[in-house]
Amino acid sequence: MKENKSHSGKKKTEEIQEELTRLNKFLSHNSNYSRREADKLIEEGRVKVNGKVVTNLATKVSSKDEVQIGKKNIKEDKNKIYTVIVYNKPKGEIVSKKDPQGRKTIYDSLEKKYKHFLSVGRLDYASEGLLLLSDNVEVVDALMHSDLERVYKIKVNGVISKSVEEAMQNGITIEDARTGAHKNSKIKSMSFSPFLAYDIQTNGEKYSKIKVVISEGKNRELRRFFAHFGLDVLDLKRLEYGGISLNNLPTGKSRFLTKEEYKNLRIFMNEDDRSI
Repeated sequence: MKENKSHSGKKKTEEIQEELTRLNKFLSHNSNYSRREADKLIEEGRVKVNGKVVTNLATKVSSKDEVQIGKKNIKEDKNKIYTVIVYNKPKGEIVSKKDPQGRKTIYDSLEKKYKHFLSVGRLDYASEGLLLLSDNVEVVDALMHSDLERVYKIKVNGVISKSVEEAMQNGITIEDARTGAHKNSKIKSMSFSPFLAYDIQTNGEKYSKIKVVISEGKNRELRRFFAHFGLDVLDLKRLEYGGISLNNLPTGKSRFLTKEEYKNLRIFMNEDDRSI
């Protein structure tokens, strides 16, 4: 890669009843197990609530309950009160609740329990790869408008010339950036910051492959950028977003963030002065 350098208010006399959380959700939020894995542990009788084995998947708990997997106590992480998932979007899906043209949307592929989740930005119909979704609006907004690194693998139909490299290194303002945009886009002029890094993996007359790292999330910016130099983007896949990567997640499948990824997300949210 080439790099470019307190709660306020009166106390209520009535006790506020704490909201209950489904047991598998509690376990997945506060351990390394997914909800599916948590369900299996419950069914196998390996989970105890207040010292009693629980096998009912509909069981709900509060932070006051003592939850155990085997002999290990699972304590609530009070800072993590939201859910974020990674979805490996395939080509040919719209990142939208509905499509007027009747095309398939990501919500047609995702499980029904994610119907209310919001996407962190978009990947267009012909693009694929990592898409983050969350049930927390503030998390979505913070991630979407951040300068976190986005890593893409791109294939274009021609040579990555010196002028393209210079634009990646120094940034560029394109007065008419409609080429490469959606036909209904009203955005004409667009400025591109210098790429954080790039790696030209194949450079040829017929096609070239390049891996790029950027910190922006503008409307079809990479397609517009390369179109300015007469290059059509044949394939575009997002590999990472803010240090969260696809790894071996199959196309069309989703996963929860790992415990470490949640930890890093909480650090980011706190540093960004956003409370959740």
